[in-house]
Amino acid sequence: MNKAILREYDIRGHVKKDLTDDVVLSIGRAFATLMRENDKKKASLGRDCRLTSEHYRNLLIEGMVDGGLEVLDLGVVPTPLFYFSLFKLDVDGGIMVTGSHNPPEYNGFKIAIGKSTIFGEKIKYLGKIIEEKRFVKGKGSVKQYEGIIEDYYNFLRKDIKLTTRFKVVVDAGNGTGGYVACPILREFGQEVIELYCEMDGNFPNHFPDPTIESYMEKLKETVVREGADCGIAFDGDADRIGVVDDKGKIIWGDYLMIIFARDILKERKGAYFVSEVKCSKNLFEDIERHGGKAIMWKAGHSLIKQKMKEVGALLAGEMSGHMFFADRYYGYDDAIYASLRLLEVMEKERRPLSDLLSDLPKMYATPEIRIDCPDEIKFSVIERLKEIYRGKFEMIDIDGVRVLFRDGWALARPSNTQPVIVLRFEAESEESLKRLEKMVKEDLEKIMKEYGY
Repeated sequence: MNKAILREYDIRGHVKKDLTDDVVLSIGRAFATLMRENDKKKASLGRDCRLTSEHYRNLLIEGMVDGGLEVLDLGVVPTPLFYFSLFKLDVDGGIMVTGSHNPPEYNGFKIAIGKSTIFGEKIKYLGKIIEEKRFVKGKGSVKQYEGIIEDYYNFLRKDIKLTTRFKVVVDAGNGTGGYVACPILREFGQEVIELYCEMDGNFPNHFPDPTIESYMEKLKETVVREGADCGIAFDGDADRIGVVDDKGKIIWGDYLMIIFARDILKERKGAYFVSEVKCSKNLFEDIERHGGKAIMWKAGHSLIKQKMKEVGALLAGEMSGHMFFADRYYGYDDAIYASLRLLEVMEKERRPLSDLLSDLPKMYATPEIRIDCPDEIKFSVIERLKEIYRGKFEMIDIDGVRVLFRDGWALARPSNTQPVIVLRFEAESEESLKRLEKMVKEDLEKIMKEYGY
């Protein structure tokens, strides 16, 4: 087994090179072992619409049943509905087969013990079980459970209050999100215009990743052309949301979180909110201005969820579009739920979505910039950068290094999932933005030369 498939938050790899039948079967067996070690026997299993996902489902079931687990097969569902099953069904954990936003030749697995996905050392421990072939044996079972979408709809019917009819364009990128989101949006009285909402594991139009602006172009064009109130994009498994306002402008994850936080703080003063080091300073400052407590934390959906529980946060969010509602919900990332909460806010505000953030200070920011850097040196490179900046600048070093300046900030952090260093910059003027970017890139270039790269 290629150990590189054991990522910080999940297991992910190339379907031919990495995720062979033997490896996937072993993942099912190792999961059964991990569950049994934790005195758990019942598991749910969901899958996305990728071409390999059904085959992997079959292999996982074989391994899980062979290890003595009672498996509830949910069928093809978005990841949030798999998470929902952990709270609503009589299960003790489970596996979601999904490659999320990646190209069709990739796939992966999100693994939950109890009601939370495992990450970090626990994923490494699962790999150790596979390496040692330390698999428990037992006599399990498998049942199909086809009611999870209706269970989810029933929850939404009770929770969401929406009477205004908006015109909404939905781009599901041929992933699983549109299949579940569009019917319930229409049931709530919305006029829905669908883009690429048919499930197709070939992803013939664009990869389902709302963080890539070029993939959002058709959504932006359609919103403007149709005079829609907003556009909603989902990634492949619908745990990340992308939003376009009525003028065709993208509202990135950090600014979307401002909209949600302001709404929550109208009723829940003093509430905690968690976001990550890549987000705008406008987010953290606006939460404090509106009577909330903002916590900056490490990037990564599992790490964010853990921090939320630790501080009792009502909402967390990431630049990438993961939105975690614990206010009225279960604290996991669900783009379908987030889209309905956004429409609720729009109904309450009674003004265009493009107007909701018009009072914020103007900031200039780069998108995420990725610099290739080998896995074996990327953490050392960032440590060296910290050494250079320590004493010269104010820094936040909970996840890489965020360097604070009078007129902006600069971030450099090692990716947990790829051989790259992630950069982002924000400043009060375009000139300051260019200055910060130039400084950090030049310093990184010098450091990487020291490492012979």
